[in-house]
Amino acid sequence: MDERHELDLILRSRTPITVIESQDERRMLELLQSIVMKRASDAYAPLFRWTITDGLQRLDISLEPQAINSEPTDVLRHIRAVKKPGIYALLDFHPFLEDPVHVRLLKDICIQGRDLNRQIVLISHKVKVPSELENFCARFEMALPSEGERAKIVKKVAKAYAEENQGRRVQVDPKAHELLIQNLAGLTWSDTERLARNAIHVDGAITHSDLPGVMQAKYELLNRGGALQFEYDTARFNDVGGMSRLKTWLQQRRPVFRRDEAAAHLDVPKGILLLGVQGCGKSLAAKATAGVFGVPLLRLDFGTVYDKYHGETERKLRESLKTSDVMAPCVLWIDEIEKGIAGRGGETGTTQRVLGTFLTWMAERKSQVFVVATANEISELPPELVRKGRFDEIFFVDLPKPDVRTSILAIHLTSRDQPLKQFDLNKLTDASEGFSGAEIEQAIVSSLYAAHAKQESLSTSHVLAEIEQTRPLSVVMSERILAMRQWAQGRTVSCD
Repeated sequence: MDERHELDLILRSRTPITVIESQDERRMLELLQSIVMKRASDAYAPLFRWTITDGLQRLDISLEPQAINSEPTDVLRHIRAVKKPGIYALLDFHPFLEDPVHVRLLKDICIQGRDLNRQIVLISHKVKVPSELENFCARFEMALPSEGERAKIVKKVAKAYAEENQGRRVQVDPKAHELLIQNLAGLTWSDTERLARNAIHVDGAITHSDLPGVMQAKYELLNRGGALQFEYDTARFNDVGGMSRLKTWLQQRRPVFRRDEAAAHLDVPKGILLLGVQGCGKSLAAKATAGVFGVPLLRLDFGTVYDKYHGETERKLRESLKTSDVMAPCVLWIDEIEKGIAGRGGETGTTQRVLGTFLTWMAERKSQVFVVATANEISELPPELVRKGRFDEIFFVDLPKPDVRTSILAIHLTSRDQPLKQFDLNKLTDASEGFSGAEIEQAIVSSLYAAHAKQESLSTSHVLAEIEQTRPLSVVMSERILAMRQWAQGRTVSCD
């Protein structure tokens, strides 16, 4: 059933109030006009639009805006007094629904409207209907453009560009064109057209260079709550030292996640849980996962999800998860997940509802969202989260082995323009036993400061001196680290 037919059925059922939550009011008014104009004469009802700025205006025929009935109370009294059929689209009426006089007037219109066929359509970005009016209301949700409709919008924008530029045709990269149509999913008609116009009018072409800007703009449109952070240019997986088994695991699933035709019969991977010692690269591995799959990265910050008002936390989480669905294909990174869904003092009720919302989404989602959750304390995670089926695999990120430490040293020295031939990597590798990747990096950073203070070039001795002065976490918290490593044996898969 298409959206025009569905809305027509609601109106024909003579439901007194139809509620439409949409940012695309122009599209909604066009849809209402098309419904009214195609009706037979015996079922015809004139269409009116009201705004606080222009008052009441008839839309099905061309008339100038009326100067009267601009005040909410006046227009409702006018509608109540009219004894003829009519459809009245009230735009941005939601602030006035808190007035008991307006509620009573609307109720009068609803009661009388069953015989007179007068219908109210409330169009706004968000409408909270008073409980007194709930029984008189039906809600209609505007469908977002399908893939075919998005392709038509892009074609329309390209045609308009050619007309504005003396017939100059838009240069199109077929693969970039396909990705642009895919990346515009989840937006309204007007937003889809606007982002397509931005991409085309920059250089008169559709190329891969347009895609990051489109995704950034799309993210900013969708993530109004601020609980998600967006990163389009994800880290290269070469930036991660070691983790050879995890790399192989991800590479094997990349064609399936990208829904290549040859792998269409396989189940799309859901996600992974990364446990391990702090500073050993869990967060970097999460970023690099998006790089392997070639998709944007979204980071969910549970700290901004929790709200002091009842029900707001769950609402923010639902909106964030819905945004990730719309941004698909993407990787959703949830850092230190145990801090968001484990017990939070007196907020155990909220925490349980948050956990329930998250688990339901994980079980029911159909979108290409690959979840990468990282955790430091497995004991704080609820069993229903770590059971088989929630994640495809649980990986343990251990302290780096000698060859991995050598790789990490080389990566951080090279990234700081230090020639590797000037360093004894074997000696540094032996000295850094028990160090995490973050601690190795910090030792190099500190040694650079020390060498600069002495006006000397960085050498092996500078780095060794910093390593010898550092007490790694594996020493400071040896008992907890040992217990974690013992727990992981036989229960998780090693990243290396």
